Amino acid sequence: MRGCGVLMHITSLPSPYGIGTFGAEAERFVDWLVSAKQKYWQVLPLSPTGYGDSPYQSFSTFAGNPLLIDLDELVTGGLLTKAQCESSEFGADPSFVDFEKVSKTKRELLKEAFHSFTDDVGFLAFTAEEAQWLDDYALFMAIKGANEQRPWYQWEKNLRLREPKSVEAATETYKEEIRFWKFVQYTFSRQWSRLRRYANKNGVKIIGDIPIYVALDSADVWASPELFELDAEYNPKRVAGVPPDYFSATGQLWGNPLYNWEYMRSEKYLWWSTRVKKAAELYDCLRIDHFRAFDTYYAVPFGEKTAEHGTWEKGPGIELFDAVTKNLGSNNNIEIIAEDLGEIFDSVKVLLKQTGFPGMRVLQFGFNPAGEDNIHLPHEYVANSVVYTGTHDNSTVRGWFRGADAKSRKMAVRYVNKARFESISDAFIRTLYASKANLAIIPAQDILGLYDNARMNIPSTIGGNWIWRVKPGALKQKHADKLAGLAGIYFR
Repeated sequence: MRGCGVLMHITSLPSPYGIGTFGAEAERFVDWLVSAKQKYWQVLPLSPTGYGDSPYQSFSTFAGNPLLIDLDELVTGGLLTKAQCESSEFGADPSFVDFEKVSKTKRELLKEAFHSFTDDVGFLAFTAEEAQWLDDYALFMAIKGANEQRPWYQWEKNLRLREPKSVEAATETYKEEIRFWKFVQYTFSRQWSRLRRYANKNGVKIIGDIPIYVALDSADVWASPELFELDAEYNPKRVAGVPPDYFSATGQLWGNPLYNWEYMRSEKYLWWSTRVKKAAELYDCLRIDHFRAFDTYYAVPFGEKTAEHGTWEKGPGIELFDAVTKNLGSNNNIEIIAEDLGEIFDSVKVLLKQTGFPGMRVLQFGFNPAGEDNIHLPHEYVANSVVYTGTHDNSTVRGWFRGADAKSRKMAVRYVNKARFESISDAFIRTLYASKANLAIIPAQDILGLYDNARMNIPSTIGGNWIWRVKPGALKQKHADKLAGLAGIYFR
C-alpha cells in the first residue's frame, strides 16, 4: 500500500524545556501529520544518548532516553511543581538543544520527581516484566554515577569484570539509585506508550530506528561480554566502521565492538530475538540501521586511528532472520525497513531479497557531475522500497543544492522538472511522491525548505550534531495542505 510520512526526531520538537519530549507538542505534531494526510512518523533511536549526544551511541539497547520525558505530566501527577520546572535552566535558544544544560537540569528534576514517588502497581509490574535488561541497566547507571560517569572499562577490576560478590555488594550499596533509574524507565515507558497510542488512534504509524551495533560503554556489553569480540580483559579485538566513502575520505571509525556471531549462533540468536521483540513493543515499523552488516561487515583492528585498514567479514545472513522469526513466532508482527545504503555487494542484495524487506533510496544520491544513471533516481525505484529526499546523515535538500557542483545541480533541476517559482526542496518532494516506491519519507527540514544550519548530523564529526529543533509554529497549515495535496494526487 502506498503511503507517506515525515522524519522528525522527538528531540527536535518544540517545548519550553530545552528539548522535544513526549508532551503536548508531540500530540500537536501528530495532529499536524493527520491534517497533512501522512500515515507515518519516523523517529531516530529513542535510547539514552551517550558519546557525542548521538542516539546511535547509547548506554543501553533496551532503555529509553530520560531527556524525552515530559515534565508537565510529572507536574500534573503531583511529582513536580510548575515553579520547579519554570525556574530551571534549559538553554536560551529554542532552535537547538543545549545537551549539557538539558541533561544536568533534567536529571535534577527527575530526582525531585523520584523523591515524591511511591511505588505503585504499574511500577512493580514494569520492573518485574522488564527485569531481564532493566536490572543490569539500572545497576550500570548507578555504578557509572558513583564513578563520575567514567566508562565501565575504567572501573575497578572486580566491577569491570562483574565479579559476583562485587556486583552483589554494589547492588546493595546503590539500591536507592538503582530504584531511581528504574523509576525513570517506568516513566519513559508509560509516556511513550501513551503517545504511540495517540498516534495509532489517529491513523499514524511510528517508524522506529535501531542501530545495528551497540556502544562499547553500554550496559549491553558490560552485562553480556560473551556476545561481543572482546579479549580476556574485555577490551575490543576489532571495532565497527565503514571504509572510505561519500561521507569521509578516511572512512568512518564508529568504534563499536563487533558481535561474536559464532556465540550468538550457538544461542540461536536469542539476544537479537529479544531486541526485535522489544522494538515491536515500541514501534509499528522498524528501520534497521546498516542492514548490510548482516551479510558482510567491516572490521577495523582496535586502536586504529581511521577506518582505512579494515577487512570485510561474513555476517550471519538469512540464518539470523529465520531464527528471530522462529523464536518470536506470533510476536513477530513488526514491519522492517532495511537501511541498505553505502557500498553494497551483490550478496547484500540477495539477502535483502530473501528477507523481503524494503530497502532505502535517497534522491540526493541520484545526481552526479557525470550525469550517470543509478539506483537512487526514481525511474529505477522498485515498489518495495522506502525513499527519502535525504536522511539524518545528509544535508538538507537546499543545503545539498547550494554545495553541489554545477553539473549535479543542472542534472537535478532537469530531472525533477523544477518549476520557475518552485523551491528545489518542494520539487524533490513532489518527485518522490510521484515515484513508484510504496513509501516516501520526508525530513521536516525539507518540508520547511531549510538550509544546512538545520542539518541533523555530519558523519565522522563530533559536536554540533543532533541539536536542531523546529521553532514553535514553524510547521504551518499551509505546509500540511501542500503535502496533503500531493498525497491525494499521487494516491498516497
